[in-house]
Formats: sequence, structure tokens, C-alpha cells
Amino acid sequence: MLRRTRPAPRLARTAPRGRGAAALLLAGTAFLAGAAGPALAGKANDTLVYASDSEPENVSPYHNSAREGVILARNAWDTLLYRDPATGTYQPMLATAWTWADPVTLDLTIREGVVFHNGDPLTPEDVAFTFNYVLTPEARTVTKQNVDWMKSTEVLGPHTVRIHLKAPFPAALEYLAGPTPIFPAAYFKKVGLDGFAKAPVGTGPYRIVSVESGRGVKLERFEKYWSGSPIGRPKIGKLEFRVIPDADSRMAELVTGGIDWIWRVPSDQADQLRAAPGITVLSAETMRVGFLQFDVGGRAMEKSPLRDVRVRRAISYAIDRKAMVDNLVRGGARVMNVLCFSGQFGCVEEGAPRYAYDPAKAKALLKEAGYPDGFEIDLAAYRERDYAEAVIGYLRAVGIRARLNYLRYAAFRDALRGGKVSIGFQTWGSFSVNDVSAFTGVYFRGGDEDLTRDPAVIAALQAGDTASDPGERKAKYAEALSRIAGEAYALPMFSYPSNYAFTQDLNFTAQPDEVPRFYAASWK
Repeated sequence: MLRRTRPAPRLARTAPRGRGAAALLLAGTAFLAGAAGPALAGKANDTLVYASDSEPENVSPYHNSAREGVILARNAWDTLLYRDPATGTYQPMLATAWTWADPVTLDLTIREGVVFHNGDPLTPEDVAFTFNYVLTPEARTVTKQNVDWMKSTEVLGPHTVRIHLKAPFPAALEYLAGPTPIFPAAYFKKVGLDGFAKAPVGTGPYRIVSVESGRGVKLERFEKYWSGSPIGRPKIGKLEFRVIPDADSRMAELVTGGIDWIWRVPSDQADQLRAAPGITVLSAETMRVGFLQFDVGGRAMEKSPLRDVRVRRAISYAIDRKAMVDNLVRGGARVMNVLCFSGQFGCVEEGAPRYAYDPAKAKALLKEAGYPDGFEIDLAAYRERDYAEAVIGYLRAVGIRARLNYLRYAAFRDALRGGKVSIGFQTWGSFSVNDVSAFTGVYFRGGDEDLTRDPAVIAALQAGDTASDPGERKAKYAEALSRIAGEAYALPMFSYPSNYAFTQDLNFTAQPDEVPRFYAASWK
């Protein structure tokens, strides 16, 4: 277990079992790479090969919530608006202009001259079909939180659409610039969701040429990509996404030139890679936040201790989040005290209870709740196994014996939704939407991810989402965040850094929104 008073050596204390082998492997592969010179395979073939540990359950952007799916979406699909990551301003993309007719009616002019990857021209009918389709039950939309602010969309004329909102939603433009890409209506209707997942079509800078479940996705530059796009024409001709579940294997492939780019590199491996020839390592904080979500209703366990707020508070006091940040997570991570990313609009910490590391207080609360000897419980996670194991160590120190259930993301999400998990080690990147509605509301506004269903929290979040006045929005979000913290419905852990490692032949810049913009990358 990590302790702040005795900082852990970087590898010996923070690395899970198996990292020693990774160090030996890196030493050998680094020697080979140094002897042979920098790997040039990607540059020579004009193919940027990137790898991750997991894949989206469906390549369709509305039918997966994995970050790997977000990356594919941003490179293969365009949205109506574009938010400049440097200035935060909204710019025309597939829509050339937009006007609020009233607080619940948004009119947009659709760009002419844009074609989908299959050659179909973009029309207002495609926009209306996309938004209306993903709102229907038969669509089985996984990312409903990104579109459920819309009521319907209609075509007004040959170049115009009108979006009807369910209620005022000041963050609408933010969503239209992010997780709401446009599908080709005629093609989608012809092939259906299953066909679209196998051969997806968008209007983005890259087109997907193959999807192979369990292995990855191949893309190539779309030569008919529309001129004048705010993201420009890609400089690299081909992208290839590979699924490599094992971290050691990803690292070895990078050093030997089999792949060009990896991310989510554990801090100890990042330190090792910095010494490898031909490799650049970049660390940056992201909008992703880790948190523990509690089965407050006790569905996963008969007579669950988590039904008692004292137990949930005890767990919150038992975990030294600062020590985890300093010794394990690192890379610019920060402890989060409310359930959102501190840079998002409406993420208000003032007034919310905080849980400092206090194992004695945790034990006292457990005793008061009737668990002087602790109890057994399950804890599920889907990534960063070493983080989950550290949490389990802290819980064991106060008498809570947690069993780790390590799952793939889709199985993890479904188990939580189905009431089969007592404690879930969640992470959420808000689909890179810079608004609290994209985080807190996902888990506490009464949707599929809400394990609490607290009417007071739901009402406050709904009021914050729909209020036109920014001050009123912040006040309502603060009310919801304070109640979530006070009742310990969830424990915010920390922001996630991302350690990127890539060939030194690549020009790549990281952004806090955790979207690798490969269309903006180039070879040196």
C-alpha cells in the first residue's frame, strides 16, 4: 500500500507484478533498436500505426463509449460545429451558420459540396436522419446522454435543418462540436447498424477501409475531403489502429518499430522508455477522472453495507488519494474532490464535503455502522489494474476485504448497470465535452449509469442543464455536487494523466481533451 510519509521507489513500490519482465524486455529491445538505428517503418510506408489495450464494442460513434471509439470518430467523422482546442471558440464545420430562433429551437445551415466516403453528397436529410434515429429505442444508442437533450430534428429547406430541444440547453453547441457526428442516411438505411459497423461511412479526413474485431481498424486519407475544413487535410496517408491488450507487448512493439504510437503508458514504463533510443515520451493531464461508484441501493449484495452512508464515508476516508497521485499515477494528475473535471464549466468544489486520508476515522465509522471487523465485498475495474489493487490495499487496512473483478469495459459497464457490482472503479473522459452536464449528469441524472436515483440530485442537475443564466447553472450544479459528496454516493479519485510514447520521427501534440488528433500529426 502506498503511504505519503514514505514515498515509494518508482518501480519497486508502484509497479504491479510483471513489470520487472517488462524492464528486461525493454533493455533488450532498446539495444536492438539502438544497433539498427531508429525504426522508420511507419514513415517509410506513410502509415501511422497506433495501439491501445482495448477496442470499441462497435465502431459506430453512437454505439460505443470507449475512448478508442472517440478517437476513431474524430478522425473518420465530422460534426456540425468545430471547437478550436486552443481558443475554445466554435467555428463552422458541416454547418456554415447557426441561429437560435428561441431558447428551444436551433436553426443550422448545412454546408454544400461535402461528400461522404462512399460518394453520397451531404444533405440536411442526413443530419435530420442521424439525430432522429439515435433518439429512437430501436437505435440502441449507447451514448444517449450526448443526444437526449434533443427532441427532434426537421428539414426546413434545401440547405437548412431545425433542431427542437426538449428544454433550454446552453451546452448544445458544445455537444454539436463533439460527440454528435453525422451519418449518411441512404447508406445507413440500406445496410443497417450491423452493416454500418462492418463498413462505416463518414465525411471525416480519414475513411475507414477495414474493421477486424479483436485486431483493429485501418484507415486511409480521404482524398475528396472538403476544402476549407478547420482541421485541414491530413499530412499522413494511412492510419492503423491495433488492439494489443498486454502493456509489455505494446512497449516492445514500439521500441522495435512494429508500431509508432502508444498511450496510457504506466509511469514506471514511461520512465524506462525515456531512456530508449528513437522514442519520445510526452506526459499531459487529461479531462479523464477516476472515481469509485457505489451500489447505494444494494442490488449487487444482499444486506449490502453500502446502503449505510457511514460505510461509504469510511471508504472515502480510507483511501490516500494524494499518495496514489504522488507515487503511482503521477504525470500531472491531481486529486479531485467533486465528481467532475475541475476545468469543466459548472465544476464547483466550494461547499462540498472533502475526505482527507484518515484510516482511524474510517475504522470508527465502520464500528459505528456495525462493522467493527469490516466485511467482504466485490470491486470491479476495467483498466489500470494497479490502481484498483492499491485501493484494495487501503480498504484491507481498515478491515474491508475487497475482491477484484477485472473485466473488459463493455462487460464492466453492463455489470454496473445490471446491479451486479458493489463498487466500480470508473473513469470518465466526458467525451471531451467541456461542460459538467457531460460528466455528473451521466451518472446522477436518472439514466442507465445512475446507481443512486436521488430525486434531489436529479432535480438540481436538470435545473443546471436547462438554466439560461450561467450563475444559476453553477449554483444548481454546486447543489448537486455537494449532495453527492455529502452522501458519499461516489468518491472522486484523481484526474488522469496520459503518458504518450511514440517514434521520434513523428510530430504529435497532446491536448487536455484526450483526443489524439492524428489528422494534425506529421512525419519529421
